Amino acid sequence: MGGGCGVKNWWGMLAVMLGLEGGLALVAAEPLEKPRYSPAQRLTRVRLAGTQASVEKLASVRRQLPAIPGLTDYRCSFHAHAEDASHTGGTRPEMLAGALAAGVQAVFLSDHFRPPRDFMDSWRFKTNGVLFIPGSECRGFLAHPDASVMPHMEAPIPDWVKRVGSGSGMVFLSHIEERMDHPMDGLTGLEIYNRHYDAKRDLTGMLSLVSRLTDPRQLEELRALVREYPDGVLASQVGYQEVYLDKWDRETAERRLTGVGANDCHHNQVFVLHKVDESTARLGTVVDPLESMRLVPVALRPGILKILEGRAAGERVELVDFDPYERAFRCVSTHVLAERLEEGAMREAVKAGRVYVAHTWMGDATGFRMGWLDAGEAELSTRVRCWMGDEREFEGGGRIDVESPLPGRLRLIRGGVEVARSEGNRLSVPVNEAGVYRAEVWLELDGEWRLWIYSNPVYLRAGLRNASDAGTGSE
Repeated sequence: MGGGCGVKNWWGMLAVMLGLEGGLALVAAEPLEKPRYSPAQRLTRVRLAGTQASVEKLASVRRQLPAIPGLTDYRCSFHAHAEDASHTGGTRPEMLAGALAAGVQAVFLSDHFRPPRDFMDSWRFKTNGVLFIPGSECRGFLAHPDASVMPHMEAPIPDWVKRVGSGSGMVFLSHIEERMDHPMDGLTGLEIYNRHYDAKRDLTGMLSLVSRLTDPRQLEELRALVREYPDGVLASQVGYQEVYLDKWDRETAERRLTGVGANDCHHNQVFVLHKVDESTARLGTVVDPLESMRLVPVALRPGILKILEGRAAGERVELVDFDPYERAFRCVSTHVLAERLEEGAMREAVKAGRVYVAHTWMGDATGFRMGWLDAGEAELSTRVRCWMGDEREFEGGGRIDVESPLPGRLRLIRGGVEVARSEGNRLSVPVNEAGVYRAEVWLELDGEWRLWIYSNPVYLRAGLRNASDAGTGSE
């Protein structure tokens, strides 16, 4: 159960996870606290009910923060797939309907590269208030050039990155766990959260799912939980992705990089059973070829007899749909602070780093802001010296302010290390040292602190003015 993946066969994905789990070196900033519950524990009725009660209680005390003059906070989705590969189950009209239902205003498509089709020939317009911007997941990146790059798709990576990123083009490093040491030269940014990685890390939960799907009592309860707590079920695996945030903290020490959240949605986590005969079934997803699905004999899982009762040999039984687009879009959003909902303005804002990431199912993050103020300023206003994504010469005497529409624990992080913390809706910290500062907001759900918002950094550089005068400044 997770966001879409590049592995066509679900059982093959389990094999990938088995090989992956032992090979990652997780060295990163510490989370606020270790998870209190495992994904499997979160996927129980008592935990899901407790989590939902916390979400509703927080919503009742949400503050409406004033808009930033000249900018609008647009909820967006990065790394979204539809009609682009055999392992993608969703369509673009289905994606549009999901975006409308989830309040998503822009979708940055990530079509899998399938020549001779040009991924820039995908949807590129605004319809029903939702803006679609074409792009591709290819060569380990999310690529959003401003025009076709088909003649250059086999160029060396440095040349290809330069071509994609030219003009208003953007290119982001994707699936960080697979390329932790990849150089960031010429890139717009990177994913700082990816839904698929949470599924990769939850091998125990994925295997437990097989048990639930092949036992009639457990299956009935699972279906009920998905109906009653759809967001909590999909988000049960969501955790603090140290390997992503560590890469971001290390690399932003040297250069500006925009962090985006990756839905990696395909609407392909719809589990099905096929009745083979009276003694055997096959289990897989709607995008798995029948021959690659897992054979499940009655001798191993006697409960499938009841599930398949009355079904004809070869008939397909749909079991559980975990990831419709609406639900996937609520799981994680990338908020873009732009002048208007138009492709050029959105690209400009993303490249400038006026972006933050939020797990929307926990609460509406719209209005969150972070900035650096001069010593005399009372609150975030038009006179803020430096917003998220901005890079400025460090000057003593100022402070960083963080404001959240929901009360929680607000953390200020510099170079991967927490330097300040506050409880409530605001964090205001005097800044006496140059550095790259980003913020996190954590919410308490069912007695467990879970990460809700990831801000892009404010870059306060020492000696920036002198470097710029010498012609060697940051980009």
